[in-house]
Amino acid sequence: MGIRILTAQMHIEGIQQLDVYRRHGGYEAFRKVLNAMSPPAVLEEVKLSTLRGRGGAGFPTGMKWSFLAKNTGKPAYLICNADESEPGTFKDRYLMEKNPHLLLEGMMISAFALEAATAYIYIRGELFYVHQILERAIGEAYAAGLLGKNILGSGFSLDIHCHPGGGAYICGEETALIESLEGKRGNPRIKPPFPAVSGLWDCPTVVNNVETLAAVPWIIQNGGKAYAAIGVWKSTGTKLMSACGHIRKPGVYEVEMGLPVEEFIYSDEYCGGIRNGNQLKAVVAGGSSVPILPAALILKTAKGEARLITYESLSEGGFESGTMLGSGGFIVMDHTTCIVKNLWNFTRFYHHESCGQCSPCREGTGWMEKVLHRIETGHGKMEDIDLLSDVAKNIEGNTICPLGDAAAWPVRSTIRHFRQEFEDHVNQKRCPFSK
Repeated sequence: MGIRILTAQMHIEGIQQLDVYRRHGGYEAFRKVLNAMSPPAVLEEVKLSTLRGRGGAGFPTGMKWSFLAKNTGKPAYLICNADESEPGTFKDRYLMEKNPHLLLEGMMISAFALEAATAYIYIRGELFYVHQILERAIGEAYAAGLLGKNILGSGFSLDIHCHPGGGAYICGEETALIESLEGKRGNPRIKPPFPAVSGLWDCPTVVNNVETLAAVPWIIQNGGKAYAAIGVWKSTGTKLMSACGHIRKPGVYEVEMGLPVEEFIYSDEYCGGIRNGNQLKAVVAGGSSVPILPAALILKTAKGEARLITYESLSEGGFESGTMLGSGGFIVMDHTTCIVKNLWNFTRFYHHESCGQCSPCREGTGWMEKVLHRIETGHGKMEDIDLLSDVAKNIEGNTICPLGDAAAWPVRSTIRHFRQEFEDHVNQKRCPFSK
């Protein structure tokens, strides 16, 4: 059993409640910040930890904070991106549901470091019950004097608001989120300017993921160097993995960075192996937007090295033979899976969720969905396979936000690794996996 940072208290009955959370050390890191640290000192600890954003991009958190524009005469804002909508990803929901005060404490410390007096939690609209949990926790924090004006006599003031979104996947992109929070249609903005310079209401803004912010209290309490000592290479600390699909034990697991993928899949401590004794066929390691890998390449790199749960190891080989850690949405498929049907489902999602602002994404995702449906239902032609690749290439890199890339990468990687399965659909004029 490795170290647990984010899930260490999940087993404690009533940990959602403020008094229980405080009895188990809750808000001690925030008190430490208020009593003995300055904003630059907090920022330095986060930099020392080399914590990377857990929403998918993996950008160093401390560096992101340091980009926040100073002395602009405008207020700074902190936004928690809780619009978790990536297919296969549900770890942020788990954190907020099970231990909401951990997120709030992380936001309080982060806002202190950023000298922000107002923070928002932008939560996925469908998670109304989690919204209610967060509102109760925020109310408890206000009642205890942990939020509001002149917190605990420190001179630091902070208000946190929880804002439900309208159910649009595109609002997980930070600038679309900001647009939505301002009351506008959730369309991504052209960057630059970046949110750190001109974000919410044209003010300096930092947007961080739920899991990222929830790691901050441990870093402050134990030190950035202690966090950096966990994991390997530039992948430090722990990572929450949302494991689902054809495994014996689906769920949310906290793993130390550097855990072998094979151990994660087959160990009883984690996924427990493939269901019904079936064979592993493929894995989507970081949510639906990352390249799929066949069994041979998800367990070992093209160089024959064990594949590890790190940013570096999973991406080893580039898009030819690697993938991305992404959001940690770990989708496992056994040998009974129709890879073409799976890709069609993913592409339907991206077509439906495209904001329509960019022509390549708006038209291309719809085109790919139609072609994949044609192949899956036995009406495809051999040239359709290359057509899919060409359309994906023309989407990739040609859109304002990464949704276009997210739609293109699964298509290109699936054809690269499972082309024979597409050809079988065309030749047999049916799905070989249909009963």
